[in-house]
Amino acid sequence: MSEAAPGALRSHVSSAAARSRSAVRGSVRGAPRRERRVFAAAAFGFAAVLPLLLGEGSSAMHNMVLAAAYVIMALGLNIVVGFAGLLDLGYVAFFAIGAHVAGHFGSAFWAGAGDGAGIALFVGEPAASMPGIHFNFLIILVLAVIATTIAGVLIGVPTLRLRGDYVGIVTLAFGEIIGQVAANGREIELFGGSLTGGSGGMSAIDKIDLPFLERFGALDLRPWYWFALALVVLMLFVNFRLRDSRVGRAWIALRDDEGAAACAGVPIVRTKLLAYGVGAALGGVSGAFLASYLSTVNPNQFTYSFSIFILAMIVLGGLGSIWGVVVGAIILSAINHYLLPEVLYGVPGNLGLDFDLSEISSGIYGFLLVIIMLLRPEGLLPERRHRTTLGLQERQHA
Repeated sequence: MSEAAPGALRSHVSSAAARSRSAVRGSVRGAPRRERRVFAAAAFGFAAVLPLLLGEGSSAMHNMVLAAAYVIMALGLNIVVGFAGLLDLGYVAFFAIGAHVAGHFGSAFWAGAGDGAGIALFVGEPAASMPGIHFNFLIILVLAVIATTIAGVLIGVPTLRLRGDYVGIVTLAFGEIIGQVAANGREIELFGGSLTGGSGGMSAIDKIDLPFLERFGALDLRPWYWFALALVVLMLFVNFRLRDSRVGRAWIALRDDEGAAACAGVPIVRTKLLAYGVGAALGGVSGAFLASYLSTVNPNQFTYSFSIFILAMIVLGGLGSIWGVVVGAIILSAINHYLLPEVLYGVPGNLGLDFDLSEISSGIYGFLLVIIMLLRPEGLLPERRHRTTLGLQERQHA
């Protein structure tokens, strides 16, 4: 055997050992990810069959549909606040814009359209024969995404030179402006009609009418829930893909340190506007869905407290944590629509108090957030990276 043979053998053995160690580390890292995927698949499978165990028009089904819509909104706001670190206190504006897009293109609001005969596009009866504009709901979703994305970019422009609380003030003002426009838009003339329905809102918005399926009804809520669940799955896919993309890494770098991100070559202007635009688009999707589900658009829906309600879902679940946001949205939706009005409704009366818990719901949410901040500041299901950072900080302080 030549003298080079032992060296080559040792090199081959060491490289093989290195590959085996790398494979072991990869399998260890991949195991939790596979377990999470299996758990997520099982959870969504259970969520899909759960309506079969409930009444088709029960209050539980109604609450589940609302919870799914809130999950979509929370995922959208999490892109702005959780990923990019931009405080947004006017997120209700995108809910309002998406809902009004559904009202304009899926109701009899424009009664004079088509010389009074109406304009219909890929919809069945009876909407196709009714006055007004009636588009297929999938087209309405696309229009809502376009409208809210443009609005998100417009709200992002004034915040480009601002940081911290000042960003929150600008977004709060934008939300209030949209709310006032929705309430007083009847006085604004647009193409011979009005911009919004004003204080009376818009009513009789078309139900979802999908190809090859019957039109969704008001009594059977299962199709609404399954459609909302499909939207949730789609938005989760979008969130995970964005988070792991170059854009997502730029958002996280912007959140951690804007100055360092700029020095590292991150395009700050484009990154911020992308965050606002994508987050707004998800809010528009949920707004259009809720408008069709509730069959009405009312200015009372678009209040500042609703923006705080969605923001509380993110804080409760964990800033930047996708699964945490889902959990936070479901918990707060259950508290708001089931626990307070149904389970705990009579508690104040039993204690001799004359008020309804729903009247102080904002205070209850504030109390919950204080408890979360004291006991678990990173949220119920924190982002893995954020959890690691907190652990390192605690060890350093110790």
